[in-house]
Amino acid sequence: MSGLLTQAEGDPVAIENADAKGDFLFVCEHASSRLPVRLGTLGLSREALESHIAWDPGALAVSKLLAEKLDGTLIHQRFSRLVYDCNRPPESDAATPVISEIYEVPGNRAMSAAERQARIDEIYLPFRDAVSEFVISRKAAGRVPILVTMHSFTPVYFGRPRSVELGILHDADSRLADRMLAVATTGEVAYDIRRNEPYGPADGVTHSLIEYGVRHGLPNVMIEIRNDLILNEVGQRVMADYLEGLLARSAATLPKR
Repeated sequence: MSGLLTQAEGDPVAIENADAKGDFLFVCEHASSRLPVRLGTLGLSREALESHIAWDPGALAVSKLLAEKLDGTLIHQRFSRLVYDCNRPPESDAATPVISEIYEVPGNRAMSAAERQARIDEIYLPFRDAVSEFVISRKAAGRVPILVTMHSFTPVYFGRPRSVELGILHDADSRLADRMLAVATTGEVAYDIRRNEPYGPADGVTHSLIEYGVRHGLPNVMIEIRNDLILNEVGQRVMADYLEGLLARSAATLPKR
């Protein structure tokens, strides 16, 4: 294979509202279930390719609503995480998984070292560079973005139901997460909200927070939404309305940057 993406498939990265006046930078690494034409189906069934192993259902829709409501910038990946998971560094085996939950991914197991490198070069690096360059340019202009990475998770994992509805995740920098959890648990609690669930740093899910947030001194948080809550437009709007208030109130209590 001489390359991964065809010219017709375009840029792997989408940037929306790049000139936003607000401080929020929303990043959605698992926005799409799309596969490059040259990879076919990766040996997977339509059922598998439409499931959560290929993308985070509802996450992009909620991200778009939040970017609009808070006048923030949104950067998202246009190809499936089965091709390359942009929330993982190149040295991680999970970046191109050969098994995802109960599904084996034949096209990843059969891939050569050169083919894997093509995925790094054409999927991950453009995404990393786009987010990093946005952060650096904003800081150079005297503005420090607030990084929010957006994800969704399946309500049943390996046959076990999950009761948590909203996860507030962080790595070493918990400034924003702490404030969000404090705000979310004051008064009437809208959702089952938990810190570093259903995943946490030990699961290797905080790469983006470290790469674009911690290293640049940005307040940062990863939001995980149980995907049955955001599978349709009504659910997406309800969740976006809730998160808009939670993020705005929490960000307002951060020290001036």
